[in-house]
Amino acid sequence: MKLVLRTYNLQLKHTFTISRQSFDSKKVLIVELKDGGYSGFGEASENPYYHQTLDTMIDDLSRVKNEIEYGLHETPEIFWGRMYPLLKENMFALCALDIAYHDLYTKKIGKKLYEYWNYSIDNNILTNFTIGIDKVDNMVLKMKETPWPIYKIKLGTQEDLNIIKALRKHTDAIFRIDANGAWEVEETLQNAVEFKKLGVEFLEQPLPAEDLDGIRYLFKHSALPIIADESCQIETDVDACFEMFHGVNVKLVKCGGLTPARRMLARARKLNMQTMLGCMTESSVGISAIAHLLPVLDYADMDGALLLRKDIASGVTIHKGEVFYSVAKGTGAALLNNKPITMIT
Repeated sequence: MKLVLRTYNLQLKHTFTISRQSFDSKKVLIVELKDGGYSGFGEASENPYYHQTLDTMIDDLSRVKNEIEYGLHETPEIFWGRMYPLLKENMFALCALDIAYHDLYTKKIGKKLYEYWNYSIDNNILTNFTIGIDKVDNMVLKMKETPWPIYKIKLGTQEDLNIIKALRKHTDAIFRIDANGAWEVEETLQNAVEFKKLGVEFLEQPLPAEDLDGIRYLFKHSALPIIADESCQIETDVDACFEMFHGVNVKLVKCGGLTPARRMLARARKLNMQTMLGCMTESSVGISAIAHLLPVLDYADMDGALLLRKDIASGVTIHKGEVFYSVAKGTGAALLNNKPITMIT
């Protein structure tokens, strides 16, 4: 097995703003694992909030290159278990590697990833489409540009209630709200009451992760369900979120890939918590991997590639929230003919 690393700078269609940052592009690492005529692909993006850069990911994967290339016949679960002690300080790198190995392994055995897991896709849920913070007129234009049955609205401004009231005039779609930890307790309680009247389904991470007392209070008193994001990063966080949140939003890059994500989702269900899987700004490599977990989710946020000006990969396609799988085996992802910024073999 051979490890190949590529980096790309993905350009977005529109400036994307959340409560703590704005960006027009996103740098990503694509991991390729090659074995004979097969290639598996995985992805992770840079993220300053989680202190992850392309350099840190490349350095950590290069450091354990020999151990990575040694694995040929292991199941993805065994491979992840062998890699975790070597990469546990860099979950983003571990995630990209784990996705690539899942893709390679299932291609070699002639199955799609959801088939390998014995999942049925007959009752897959829809994914939302995200509208970043902007002037209201621009947010309305983005909704008209991409008509969708479910929108995730980023908030964290002084005009949050007015924004939702204005957007509601233009669509009957379900709204989900993500404040990225920008609110306070009383603000959240008041918003929850008003937003419930405006067709909002839930609030995602309204308070900072460190405000444990506030989060506990919201769990008992909020008029809308509260979903953890920044508060739920790794496997042990699921139990920590129990009776503090009504559900958890799992991100592959934060927890270290598909292998731990499946365990986190299973644990959340056992605790009767709602399950959600989110994405970062990424190409169809990462999004295609997420799609295979749809059968075990209550909510999905996998629109990352839809926000791009130009994708660097093919894979799953999404139309008005409905996900369509590639005919290819594995995750279904394949790189298009786009020149990377760097390529390391």
